Amino acid sequence: MAGSGSLKRNLGLWSIVGLGLGYMTPTVVFDTFGIVSEGTNGAVPAAYLVALVVMVFTAISYGKMVRIFPTAGSAYTYTRETMTPGLGFLVGWTSLMDYLLLPMVNCLIIRLYMESMVPDAPPWVWVVAYTVIMTGIVLSSMRGTANINAILLVFSLVLMVTYCVLAIAQLNAGEGAGTVFSPEPFVHDGVEFSAVLTGATVVCFSFIGFDAVTMYTNEAKHVNIMPKAIMITVIAGGMIFLIASYFTQLLYPDNSQFTIVDDPLPEIGLLTGGPFFQLFFVAAAFAATVASGLASHASVSRMLLVMGRNGVLPRKAFGYINPRTHTPVFNIVLVGAVCLFAMSFSLELISAFINFGALIAFTFVNLTVIAHYAFRTRQVVDVRTAFKYVVMPGLGAILTGVLWVSLHATALIGGLVWLAIGVIYLAVLTRGFTRTVRSFDDPEADADMSEPEDTESDPVAAEKSAD
Repeated sequence: MAGSGSLKRNLGLWSIVGLGLGYMTPTVVFDTFGIVSEGTNGAVPAAYLVALVVMVFTAISYGKMVRIFPTAGSAYTYTRETMTPGLGFLVGWTSLMDYLLLPMVNCLIIRLYMESMVPDAPPWVWVVAYTVIMTGIVLSSMRGTANINAILLVFSLVLMVTYCVLAIAQLNAGEGAGTVFSPEPFVHDGVEFSAVLTGATVVCFSFIGFDAVTMYTNEAKHVNIMPKAIMITVIAGGMIFLIASYFTQLLYPDNSQFTIVDDPLPEIGLLTGGPFFQLFFVAAAFAATVASGLASHASVSRMLLVMGRNGVLPRKAFGYINPRTHTPVFNIVLVGAVCLFAMSFSLELISAFINFGALIAFTFVNLTVIAHYAFRTRQVVDVRTAFKYVVMPGLGAILTGVLWVSLHATALIGGLVWLAIGVIYLAVLTRGFTRTVRSFDDPEADADMSEPEDTESDPVAAEKSAD
């Protein structure tokens, strides 16, 4: 593509894991704790455990597919290449809903934090300031984005560890359940599996991010680190959520101590460690939200880049990479413009739509494993391969499908409307479906999207390259 640069391969394993964990916003476990605790009757860790099991199955499928298609695009690319390009576009379009809205959600949360601290200032000031700073950082370089994300992530995790230590001390002193070891956060009288399942649909929002690391495939130093990065991200994130929610549920068995159930994070900090700790705890939440904002902003711009390079979005704008910064400039600025809508939308409304696209993407990634190995390449030849390439991803698809149908009605309606818009756009793009989506491909544009892998420090990659 004339005048366009390429993505720079400068991200190692832990940089990618850090971006994934940053995307997941570890402190969100406290923001949603009151809502999930009320819905599950005091079984928040059980909801996280169900969600983690589902996500592990899906992470395994992501790991398989990223080896086959080592490029950004995630569920969009996998569905496009293993099923049909048209279906791939619709999966990508649906995924765009949650990818585009998550940066805006982070902006909205920051706005709410700032409104509570400086109530006299107009809300639009915080939205504009946040958007300009975030967009500027992501525009500069991917390495710079990853470094800042890592600093913010470490700060928030240190505060979460401190919180757990304080919670253990209070439990040993007889507060809450009065014990550090108990099955009560998972199983007790009054806990119904249907309620836990519904709670899992809420907390799976917390896991959005482990899949987004696939968007950095073209910037990974070596493609072979991607499956490991995906699995480490989902397991590490899941354990953080499980441990934090477990101690919080023991310390606060119900919501009677919270005056604001919708977001009890500040009160949890105050009740657990006092005003001084609360200040740092809220600061950690602020840092985690900014880290998520950086990671999600960078991630969705890469997905738009792939769709632009494929020609399903205007290639000249969406497919352009700045030769100097190695970043997709137009896409990053566009995502920043979407963040500006955080001035008026509510957190509840936007959050309701995000899981729709994510669960659609998760379901199809599992199905693409079956499509590729069982039908496209016919590698299912015995019991072992049937279990690996059909049973495991099949279970993942079923489990994510169950969570999808358990979504709130508002999310389902809003998601289906967005999907309908995608179908209409696809019909216009293909002139009433008389052209195939594949006809818009530009192999040359796809080929030069990223720099060649650095094979000098990777003997395995060097050997493959030589072959």
